[in-house]
Amino acid sequence: MKKVAILQSNYIPWKGYFDLIASVDEFILYDDMQYTRRDWRNRNQIKTPQGLQWLTVPVKVKGKYHQKIRETEIDGTEWAHEHWKSLTQNYRRAPHFEAIADWLEPLYLGQQENHLSQLNRRLIEAICGYLGIRTILRNSWEYELVEGKTERLASLCAQAKGHEYVSGPSAKDYIDEKVFHDLGIRVMWFEYGGYAEYPQLWGPFAHNVTILDLLFNCGKDAQRYMRYVQA
Repeated sequence: MKKVAILQSNYIPWKGYFDLIASVDEFILYDDMQYTRRDWRNRNQIKTPQGLQWLTVPVKVKGKYHQKIRETEIDGTEWAHEHWKSLTQNYRRAPHFEAIADWLEPLYLGQQENHLSQLNRRLIEAICGYLGIRTILRNSWEYELVEGKTERLASLCAQAKGHEYVSGPSAKDYIDEKVFHDLGIRVMWFEYGGYAEYPQLWGPFAHNVTILDLLFNCGKDAQRYMRYVQA
């Protein structure tokens, strides 16, 4: 029973995003969707002594043009050094900073992409590798894209030979499950709750931060604080 999930790429996503990846056999990065401002596509949060702080990748947005995520270009190169500086300043006291920094720093400073989708996928793949997640990652444009919001998702799942479509709970507002059922595909709803707190720097615990927070604080023990990632 092959499980498939379909979701837009995020910048250094939170742990729930990687649990969703780990819960399925194939994860399709749905970057044929419209790019949305002030969203998770190009930014995420870290913890600092002053509270939560956004790390934002600058991008070129063409006014009201219907710009797909995959078409969105990164604006400049200095952001990578600035982000790495922020990560270093705020996590250098974390127990596993040095071990994580050894493989993460080259990912920030050693390569440069022109498009946001390329950057997001590279970082997602690297983090999956560190966590031991073996899920197949594909891009939505590797498949035929049909019209209709639910129809397109169901078609992608069918083309990937999926038997179950795993979706986040927010999609309950618009997904027509019958479209999937007509193709012989079962819809499963993924729940993000129930996470245990882990040792975390800087004040009250926060779940809604980049997974890098978990990695810096827990290293290989990060798997203990996730639901679908196996040690």
